[in-house]
Amino acid sequence: MPLNFEKHIDKLINIIVEYTPQVIIAFVVLIVGIWLIKRISHLAEKAMLKRDLDISLQTFLSSLLSIGLKVILIVTVAGMLGIGTASFVTILGAAGLAVGLALQGSLSNFAGGVLILIFKPFKVGDTIEAQGQTGEVKEIQIFNTLLLTADHKIVILPNGVLSNNTIVNNSRSGKLRIDVHLTVSTDNNLDTVKAIIYKALSENQKILKEPEPQIFVGKIADGAVNINVKPFCLPDNTSSLMSELYDEIKLAFDQNNIKPPIPKRQVQSVTDATDF
Repeated sequence: MPLNFEKHIDKLINIIVEYTPQVIIAFVVLIVGIWLIKRISHLAEKAMLKRDLDISLQTFLSSLLSIGLKVILIVTVAGMLGIGTASFVTILGAAGLAVGLALQGSLSNFAGGVLILIFKPFKVGDTIEAQGQTGEVKEIQIFNTLLLTADHKIVILPNGVLSNNTIVNNSRSGKLRIDVHLTVSTDNNLDTVKAIIYKALSENQKILKEPEPQIFVGKIADGAVNINVKPFCLPDNTSSLMSELYDEIKLAFDQNNIKPPIPKRQVQSVTDATDF
C-alpha cells in the first residue's frame, strides 16, 4: 500500500509539474483575453456612437461582438490545456450552418437593416419611394422598415429587399421640384401669360427663391399652348402647393382675361349606302 501510494503521489507530482506551466499560461491568456474583449467592445461602442447608429443596433452589435470574441477565447484556452477542440468547432460550425439555412430570409433582412442603419440612405422622417410604395419613414427596425403613406396606411418593407433595390429619397436634398401643367389658347400673348404666372409664383410663400422657378412653353397644337411651370419647395409642401398653384393661377388668368383653349371638334358625315 505505501509503495502504491508513493507511486500515485509521484504520478500526481509529475502531472502537476508537466501541466502547471500550461495552466498558468492558459489562465494568463484568459485574464488578458477578457480584458482585451472589454477594451475592444468599449472601442466599438464609441465608434458606433460617433457614427450615430440606432441604439438598438448598437446594443445588438456590441453583444454579438462580445459573445463571438468570448467563444474564440474559450476555444483557444481549451486548446492550450490540451482539450480537443476539433469536434467542438465542428459542432459549432454545423449548428451555425443549420441556423443560417433555417433563417436565410431573416438573416438577409437583418443584414439589410444593418446596412441601412450604417450607411443611412434614409432616416426616420424622410419621404421615400421604394418597392412601388411612397411614404414617410416612421421606424427603421432591425428586420423591417415602416412607412406611413399619404392615406395613413402603414407599409412594412423587408430590409433585405429594400437595401438591394432602388430607393428614391424625396427629403435628402431638402427641396423638391413640382410640375404644374397648364394649357391656354394661342390667342393669348405668351409674354403676358408668363408674367402673370411669375407674379402668382412670387406671391406664394411656399415657393423657394433658390433655385428659381422656371416656366417652359411646350407643345402648340389645335389652338392650345402647353405651359409647364416648375417651382421648388420644401418636401412637406409638395401636395398643398400643387393645389394652391392651380387655384391661384386660374384666378389670375380669370382676372386678366386669359383665354382657355377651345377644343376643336371634327364632325364627320356618314352616308348610308343601300345595297340592291
